[in-house]
Amino acid sequence: MSEIPYGALVERALREVVIREALRVAAGADGLPGEHHFYIRFKTKALGVDMPESLRQQYPDEMTVVLRHRFWDLEVGDNHFAVGLSFGGVPATLRIPYGAITRFEDPYAEFAVQLAPTAETTEAIRVVAQELPAEPAPDAPPETEGEPEETATADVVSLDQFRRK
Repeated sequence: MSEIPYGALVERALREVVIREALRVAAGADGLPGEHHFYIRFKTKALGVDMPESLRQQYPDEMTVVLRHRFWDLEVGDNHFAVGLSFGGVPATLRIPYGAITRFEDPYAEFAVQLAPTAETTEAIRVVAQELPAEPAPDAPPETEGEPEETATADVVSLDQFRRK
């Protein structure tokens, strides 16, 4: 068995290069080109996630946000991104570390990656879960800026085959 953790390296590269650079394009002066748009699913209790508590209560495990037409102040850092979005007409700013992202999709480009939470993210979630009382998950799907959920036709890249078992 290899001593080099190739699966973890590939996932880190996807987070820190592919996703970060796609977000940098979106944050540029021209915004998202053409019909590109992003669905970004992330762990809401992950270390470094900053979001309104009302949203965290509504989505206690994971949340999907859509970056398409109505977002603002997209800031892309080396380890996280921050973006302004509207939820039910209420503006909010979210700060999401790349390690909290579990899925990134650009349906227009037919590109999607499914990612496992990083070890740091998983440990932070475990600690937060121990500190919070258990709440039932809402039945409603995550809000996506009022835009209809599109049927995914993208090829999903699964990295399970590279993980050490």
